[in-house]
Amino acid sequence: MNIAYTKHVLDNGLQVLVHEDRNCPIVAVNLWYHVGSKNERPHHTGFAHLFEHLMFEGSAHYDRGYFHPLQQAGGVLNGSTNADRTNYWEVVPRHTLELALWMESDRMGYLLPALTEAKFANQRDVVLNERRQNYENRPYGLASMAVLAALYPAAHPYHWSTIGEVADLHAATLDQAHDFFRAYYHPANASLVIAGDVETAEAFDLAQRYFGDIPPGPPVARVSATASIDREVRLLLEDRVEMPRLYLTWHSPAMFAAGDAEMDLLSDLLANGKTSRLYRRLVYERRLATDVSSLQNSRELSGFFQVVATPTPEHTLAELDEEISAEIERLMADGPVESELERSRAQVEANFVYRLQTVGGFGGKSDQLNAYNTFLGDAGYFERDLAQYLEATCEDVRRAGAAHLARGRRVALSVVPQGRTDLAVPGSERTVVS
Repeated sequence: MNIAYTKHVLDNGLQVLVHEDRNCPIVAVNLWYHVGSKNERPHHTGFAHLFEHLMFEGSAHYDRGYFHPLQQAGGVLNGSTNADRTNYWEVVPRHTLELALWMESDRMGYLLPALTEAKFANQRDVVLNERRQNYENRPYGLASMAVLAALYPAAHPYHWSTIGEVADLHAATLDQAHDFFRAYYHPANASLVIAGDVETAEAFDLAQRYFGDIPPGPPVARVSATASIDREVRLLLEDRVEMPRLYLTWHSPAMFAAGDAEMDLLSDLLANGKTSRLYRRLVYERRLATDVSSLQNSRELSGFFQVVATPTPEHTLAELDEEISAEIERLMADGPVESELERSRAQVEANFVYRLQTVGGFGGKSDQLNAYNTFLGDAGYFERDLAQYLEATCEDVRRAGAAHLARGRRVALSVVPQGRTDLAVPGSERTVVS
């Protein structure tokens, strides 16, 4: 199931990968910059996500909205930012490939001449409004911020959320934005995948034509940081919600590190689907919860493992905490049985196959190549990545969970309705997210 590709590095440092798929007359252009919110610093957060917006506002040679010409040509496009990377992609009809490459190259090489104070202020307001919609005014929306702030110390690059702090966004200046762009959005910190109905030699020629004359930019220092918790941290957050909710979070392996795949499998067999352990126990058998989920959130520097559950009106967060902890302890003592691990392996393998269905977009073949290339320097990691899941044993999963899911090394956050602090897990300290 490897994704065939050819790689070439331009003189300015831009890594270019080409994957031929002649089954459909479309081509995906997928560009990753190795910059996310972890490249920011305290009191100067939110720039990576802000640039996700600013990059769609026009560049020197096309100083208008980015969407119109590509959509008019029949293409689809989008972008996203997380803690570790920023990506942009277009999927276009074969004959409009050069348009997509020209527009991507123009905003890489010539964005700043078109980045005015008015655009900067406008998109900063858009981001602040997005923060209000997706975090401040969404039920349980501030929980993730409270967890990150407790899990990582103030100077750690994962302490803040990708969208940034309100005070930092208000204080940000146009000059700071220009400095951030020059530091990170250049060929030597980028990876370009061209995938679909295109010949490899032609694709490399086009990449050289449109990107080859852009200056490489300064070297980007590698970010490094560690974090750990040696006790249980119990917090409560009041929110405008009807029902309380429990968030249990632990530090876990980094993306692609030893144990990452096993923690993914553990998350699946704990709370993915109605046959999973926690769903069966909490929702189906005991009727303690209306929902339960778990996630291994893999990031470049470190990951975190999280279980989230909402109790039924007749039960409490403390009861959920005890039942979840007991189930995890049973699993860590005995390990999973082969039949449930086989179900999780099958689900993982299916998800890997689904990624091969499209050449572009979020999670398609071009996106997958860029992920492996950016984080590992090896775009051909697909089968070895899958093998880590398929070869994991019950003992491997048990050992990984036992190493990371100790009850005394976690953040337990109780989100409760305003004025109902009595619903929190006993011993919780109030926290506030601004």
